[in-house]
Amino acid sequence: MNPPRSAGVRCWWWWLNSNVTKEAITRDLEAMKSKGFSGAMLFDAGGAEQRGNSQVPPGPTFGSPEWRELYKHALKEAERLGLVLGLSIQSGWNLGGPNVTPDFAAKQLTFSEIDIAGPAKYNKKLPLPKTRNDFYQDIRVLAFPKKASEKAAPIRDLQLKSMYRELGGSAPDCRFLLDDIPGTPGEADVRLNEIRDISDCLNTDGVLTWDVPQGEWIVLRFGATLTGAHVSTYSADWHGMVIDYLKKEPFQRYWDEVVAPLIEDAGPLVGCVLQQLETDSWECGGMNWTEGFEDEFMRFRGYDPIPYLPIFAGKIVESREISNCFLADFRKTLGDCVAENHYGQFAHLAHQLNLEIQPESGGPHAGPFDAMKNLGKNDIVMGEFWVPSPHRPKPENRFFIKQSSSVAHIYGKRYVGAESFTSIGPHWDDVLWKSQKPSADHEFCSGLNMIFFHTFTCSPKEMGLPGQEYFAGTHINPQVTWWEYSGAFITYLNRCHYLFQQGRFVADVLYYYGDHAPNLVRLKEDDPAGALPGFDYDVTNEEIVLQLIVDDGLIVVPGGVQYQILVLPDHKVLSLAVLEKVDELLKDGAVVVGPKPERLVSLVGGEESQSKFKRIANKLWGVDPAPIGEKPIGKGQLIWGKSAREVLLELDRSPDCMVENAKQCVDYDYIHYTIDGADVYYVCNQTETPLAMNCVFRIQGRQPELWDPISGEIRVLEAFSQRDGGMEIPLRFTPYGSWFVVFRQSIPQNKQGTQKSNFNEYKMIQPIDGPWTLHFDPEWGGPEEVTFNDLISWTDHSNPGIKYYSGKATYAKRFDFLYPQKTTKRFWIDLGLVKDVGIAAVRLNGKELGIVWTPPFRIECTDALRAGENQLEIDVINSWRNRLIGDRELPEEKRLTKTNITVRPDWKLMDSGLLGPVVILSE
Repeated sequence: MNPPRSAGVRCWWWWLNSNVTKEAITRDLEAMKSKGFSGAMLFDAGGAEQRGNSQVPPGPTFGSPEWRELYKHALKEAERLGLVLGLSIQSGWNLGGPNVTPDFAAKQLTFSEIDIAGPAKYNKKLPLPKTRNDFYQDIRVLAFPKKASEKAAPIRDLQLKSMYRELGGSAPDCRFLLDDIPGTPGEADVRLNEIRDISDCLNTDGVLTWDVPQGEWIVLRFGATLTGAHVSTYSADWHGMVIDYLKKEPFQRYWDEVVAPLIEDAGPLVGCVLQQLETDSWECGGMNWTEGFEDEFMRFRGYDPIPYLPIFAGKIVESREISNCFLADFRKTLGDCVAENHYGQFAHLAHQLNLEIQPESGGPHAGPFDAMKNLGKNDIVMGEFWVPSPHRPKPENRFFIKQSSSVAHIYGKRYVGAESFTSIGPHWDDVLWKSQKPSADHEFCSGLNMIFFHTFTCSPKEMGLPGQEYFAGTHINPQVTWWEYSGAFITYLNRCHYLFQQGRFVADVLYYYGDHAPNLVRLKEDDPAGALPGFDYDVTNEEIVLQLIVDDGLIVVPGGVQYQILVLPDHKVLSLAVLEKVDELLKDGAVVVGPKPERLVSLVGGEESQSKFKRIANKLWGVDPAPIGEKPIGKGQLIWGKSAREVLLELDRSPDCMVENAKQCVDYDYIHYTIDGADVYYVCNQTETPLAMNCVFRIQGRQPELWDPISGEIRVLEAFSQRDGGMEIPLRFTPYGSWFVVFRQSIPQNKQGTQKSNFNEYKMIQPIDGPWTLHFDPEWGGPEEVTFNDLISWTDHSNPGIKYYSGKATYAKRFDFLYPQKTTKRFWIDLGLVKDVGIAAVRLNGKELGIVWTPPFRIECTDALRAGENQLEIDVINSWRNRLIGDRELPEEKRLTKTNITVRPDWKLMDSGLLGPVVILSE
């Protein structure tokens, strides 16, 4: 009923262009406390001016003495109010800033190429490879005989395979980087034994002195230059280069110069008020080299990468297959360096000070990394999700939490956080029940348990209302019109947090997503293992697969979650280490599902590893396995040619939660946790249509209860039927509605419910029609009092002060009520339609009935309703959209609103107000 503050939402607390004041800081933190927040992530950034909007005045530069005074004030105020703070350790994102010098900046390979004829004595300056910012470091000079035959087709996608560019977009499938066109005999440009390292012949001035052997030679000069990546969306003067993510020293230097002073400022508040440090999503572009990378490659892969450098110049070394294998090893090593030397170093330094980290290190852009390995370093495992907007209209563009939750489950992390409700395009047109709630419910069913509102912008009072805002995100802060009544929406989120954060996830399937890099997990309904509908799954990476154990036939991850089966990827590529682990797991009793792996796309271990790989694969699957098959191995079972769901059903495993004639992740979705012996399911309607569904849960001998995340009401269900394999419960869902279905108390397995329905049937017994008196706020252009003969949208009214009104208006109505002769004596007021945000507060005869924000906009009024005359008051609030449109054509001095956000010509008025019909219902 009353979730603790520790379970409360948080926010990206945007200090926009550093334009904040102590007064605004205090106001924001007090507002957060009043609505049940647990804290905020202090995030200094720019970006106000993007997408055609206006810049806001600059404040002090991030990290300057003036900025630090504001920061220390925020910490002290958070301590006073019992809130926790996190800190984004820079302004904007892509870690870097004005203190980053070229030697510590992100780098990539560059090269020059010349032909030399021999025999000859060569003593000339080699061409300097292309550089950025006049920065260049030599790596090696390699020479090899020039091939006389026709040039072969280039290696496919070489720029991506060599990580000169990251793969943009939304969590792309990167497995295509393992493939190429078929190789042909003799197409190689050079054999490994033909490559000569003549680096010692190059002096510090770039002059090559070399006795050229007989024939035509290609000479490649390899070096490193800067990537050109800069900090994105920074405020004030915090511009600069991105640091090198591939080695520890650049992060250590940044920490010492930028982060350590801010931690010192926090003093005794470190670890209690200041709890987390953050960096934002990876959008650095490509980076593929660092000083000493060849040593890191040798450490991780066990062989020398230098002879393979000609591949980056477009040459095929040894063979197309070998060149592609090297590039796969190369990308995987980049990922190891990013995880260990950047995010691992971040965690190490923070943990020494009793601080946690929560970087958005898993995409959704595909940089040179294994996203799950990066996120495994986190304490709060971060992702992001978006509400529908023109920028990201489709689910696959908006939802990214399955990756974060899988990381939390397999690594044993409690918190799955998300930058939440992000959008680009619309502003102040939010319909909470229709946009924010279903988006949150989708990601709750993917494992989310900690919302960070994106975004809560700090706006000094002189910036007016709605004030300064970031160009993106759902605006949730004290400047929005509906903030006064936002507590109902926020408490729903907090109730969900409170249960989810205590739970242990229940799933049947563990899917291995491969050992290649880049690698990311897509949204839940991507369902790579074929577990849906009815069975849930986690995704795992190589690091965790190699730590799996089998306990009584169940596959157990270090995080403690148990799974029935392990599913292998369908692209038929495994590392030798994983294939050996599969063999071990089968012998120990695991059920493993997946096709025979056909390729080892790696040069690690040379021919011996290739032979061993084929030998183990043939032993497990057979030399020429049938399309569908199974085979006992040790105590376990190997199955191929079937989906995870098919296998589980054949193993007599009942679906965990199933709805006939409904499509999971489209019509409905669910997630299942256990909490102190109780089974807790969250089930939601993912459509705008009311649904009646018979849900079958894999539970027997337990009394079902219905917990309402909107109201906090808990009640025992009396309509259910137990049968072999589960319990069927008839449930009803409002548009985008959701329930917790909780099983706590034991009951006999043969006990059946005594009712046919778990829900009231409502009967309209009296309309509340006729004229209404409305009270608008004159300060915002509305009439202090006006009569509506009918309930119409404010935008349909002839009075411009109503047509373009934004804010709260109070509907008042006196009506007579006669008790019906036959009644249960329980009554509800149904408001019909409420536009546009969809929030209304209801009072009857001076008694506060509560706030409604989801359809049906219905609230019980039994205790307040009386026979005879009654006084009904309804506060309805719309967004800023209509007032901003009304002000669009007015001279600036006559506008009521003030903001940096440009009111676009294509913005349309939004229906607003109480549209009804308003009626009294009884059971």
